[in-house]
Amino acid sequence: MHATLQRVTDRIIERSKTTRAAWLQRMQAARLSNTTRSSISCTNVAHAYAAMPANDKLVLKAARRPNLGIVTSYNDMLSAHQPYEHYPELVRQAAREVGATAQVAGATPAMCDGVTQGQPGMELSLFSRDVIAMSTAIALSHQTFDAGLYLGVCDKIVPGLLIGALRFAHLPAVFVPAGPMASGISNSEKARIRQLYAEGKVDRDALLESEMASYHGAGTCTFYGTANSNQMLMEIMGLHLPGAAFVSPNTPLRDALTRAAAQRAVALSEAGHTLADVINERSIVNGLVGLLATGGSTNHTIHLVAMARAAGIQINWDDFNDLSAVVPLLARVYPNGKADVNHFHAAGGMAFLIRELLDAGLLHEQVQTVVGNSLRDYTREPWLDNGQLAWRDVPLASGDASVLAPASSPFSADGGLRLLSGNLGRAVIKVSAVAAEHRVVRAPAILFDHQDALLAAFKRGELERDFVAVIRFQGPRANGMPELHKLTPTLAVLQERGFKVALVTDGRMSGASGKVPAAIHMTPEVLSGGPLGKVRDGDLIVLDAEAGTVHAEVDAAEWAQRDVPTPHTDTTYGFGRELFTGMRQHASDAESGAMTFAFSD
Repeated sequence: MHATLQRVTDRIIERSKTTRAAWLQRMQAARLSNTTRSSISCTNVAHAYAAMPANDKLVLKAARRPNLGIVTSYNDMLSAHQPYEHYPELVRQAAREVGATAQVAGATPAMCDGVTQGQPGMELSLFSRDVIAMSTAIALSHQTFDAGLYLGVCDKIVPGLLIGALRFAHLPAVFVPAGPMASGISNSEKARIRQLYAEGKVDRDALLESEMASYHGAGTCTFYGTANSNQMLMEIMGLHLPGAAFVSPNTPLRDALTRAAAQRAVALSEAGHTLADVINERSIVNGLVGLLATGGSTNHTIHLVAMARAAGIQINWDDFNDLSAVVPLLARVYPNGKADVNHFHAAGGMAFLIRELLDAGLLHEQVQTVVGNSLRDYTREPWLDNGQLAWRDVPLASGDASVLAPASSPFSADGGLRLLSGNLGRAVIKVSAVAAEHRVVRAPAILFDHQDALLAAFKRGELERDFVAVIRFQGPRANGMPELHKLTPTLAVLQERGFKVALVTDGRMSGASGKVPAAIHMTPEVLSGGPLGKVRDGDLIVLDAEAGTVHAEVDAAEWAQRDVPTPHTDTTYGFGRELFTGMRQHASDAESGAMTFAFSD
């Protein structure tokens, strides 16, 4: 095992000793108190099963076989979740085949950041994670289930499902993905049209045609953003069946994996295995390594922190940073390359990646998963052998070395995610898609209090120069920390015109953001008195991704005297202010997971 992997794991265990012990004690108490259907009254039971088919009622009345609770994020507006419409029936049939039963325990909201990007609804995006966690816990609170099946794919949805499931970790849990849509036009072509539109060189009809050729069917968007980073995490942390992450929806293999997930949940329940057996410090570190090795979404510098804390495990940005220094980048998937996740999967996918990392000593192998007690089980890929689901060893060589590289010949020696610190605070930056010549920017600051103000300045021709855009009042307490992804095409246009440009903000960028250097999640946020608020127009800002620093070149005495302003007006559109006042008041900073309002201790 790599020494850094062991060192980081050991310090997480030490740091988490008190909170982890308290969480495990609660889970053990839940096991011993038999918080399942056998402990509830006959009236409760009758209510819970009143609408079930007669044969299922007979099974449930005997109370000898497990009853699975399905928590679904299905809606047919979100392409990634539309395939879940038919999953409950597949699960019920699979459970009956092994003498068990299954019910939809409840549903969670599932908003689409692709729809709300740059719109008022984006203010609700990060807050929705805790709503999803709460709704998951509400679904399971009926105590009529012996295991949970969790149907979710996209950005805040999987983190919310896992945070909620970890309050019921005395039960087994299996996460069931839906898979990516078929490949459309290339991601590079999509990005080219977006930039042309930002410059006014193509019209809205051309943009819409391009976007609809990219997002064109059922399944996850095929770039490697937060949604597909979620699926990678659930697999490398042992919560999927091996190889399940990137099998396309509405295919025989996908349906076979869904049925197998249901039957595996039955087996786990009968064997007494639980989610608490799977999620520990080692599995969380495996998730961190997977994120870095694939160039995954920066959103998980927030989500993974919150997910870990829901299990009493304390991780922080120093852990990301130290692991990133030794974990090689093995995947080139847009925005870190031209390929999409379908190409990644065809080249060997998760099984190849996990085998390479295990053999390099960069993953914990002896961990409990939903299929066994070794992550080595995940170096095999699923296939249909005469119509029957089976697993086989992944090929030794990558199917496409330009997309998926061996650990002996990585795309870069580090994971590309770095911690930045300086007199502006602490931030994170993903450099895996940033060219070397753009990783250091020294330029005057231009202040904005909203992303629309930057776009308006661009349209007025005021940004044809070197600058660092400082966008303030975008943290969780200010307006819910919306993604600022619609800035990407505009900033990319200016970069391609030869200007040195960078972004520094206490807000977020999308998991799809890439080639423009962006110091994001700056903490403390400005509304909480963060020093980013001391920046004034014209201050020289130095963002040095190689050295891991971001600071304002201002005399120390003057800097100390400067005040942090408050916004002249409420910076929200209204949704975040009106609906989530309580969460905004209690929100922690980005480094603490941003929204750990209801589910952390």
